Amino acid sequence: MVDHPAVPLQEPCPSASPPNPPPEILDLDKAQRMAEFFGVLGDPNRWRILSALALEERRVRDLAAAVEMTESAVSHQLRILRTMRLVSYRKRGRNVFYCLKDHHIFTLYREALEHLDEPEDE
Repeated sequence: MVDHPAVPLQEPCPSASPPNPPPEILDLDKAQRMAEFFGVLGDPNRWRILSALALEERRVRDLAAAVEMTESAVSHQLRILRTMRLVSYRKRGRNVFYCLKDHHIFTLYREALEHLDEPEDE
């Protein structure tokens, strides 16, 4: 039998410790829902739409121009984002304005953006 030296336990990185840790490990149902939620965010066009909506509410026509997609393609992506409760809309006359669903979605967008802008560990 080969004797391996003991590997010292590493202390968790202070920056990796959340200020309010989750109360428990996710159950399988919640983990599946989170996987579906984040799976929807795996499309760069959806992130571009969310980034435009993080700036201000917009009509489909305005979103399409901002993200350089067709109105049909933007409408399709908005349906998916609405299904996952990432965006909502309001009607004013004949206009339909889309916005981020709530502050959680804005925070998720902002935190992901900040995380990507952090320097890489060495």
